[in-house]
Amino acid sequence: MKIASQVGTRSTCDRKHIGAVIVRDKTILSTGYNGSIRGLAHCDEEGHMMENGDHCVRTVHAEANAIAQAAKNGVNVNGAEIFITASPCWTCFKLLANSGIIKITYGEFYKDDKIFDAAAKAGIKLEHLSLDLITSSV
Repeated sequence: MKIASQVGTRSTCDRKHIGAVIVRDKTILSTGYNGSIRGLAHCDEEGHMMENGDHCVRTVHAEANAIAQAAKNGVNVNGAEIFITASPCWTCFKLLANSGIIKITYGEFYKDDKIFDAAAKAGIKLEHLSLDLITSSV
């Protein structure tokens, strides 16, 4: 989780710095942070692209970027786990579930409690790990 937190420092949307690391057998398969579509302007360059007054849609979420990076590099994430500095939104949870991720460890809770029921039904383990524990042990 410390690595996910460090990866999050690369985020280019200052509204939320999120990092994600996909791991299997203690080996890092892929990482991601929230940032814009490859080759397009980032929030820290052109500002936020707000939708519904409170949601920046210029960025791709960290966990989606981690899955995209794995796919781009031909890395199989089926049966892996992911460490994310915040719980996934509903859309990212669905991506994680359909990519074969079997465990999601997250720091802070972020918005969507639909993930809890869906994870239980899908057999995906969710684990909350306090970010205070992570940063205090650095």
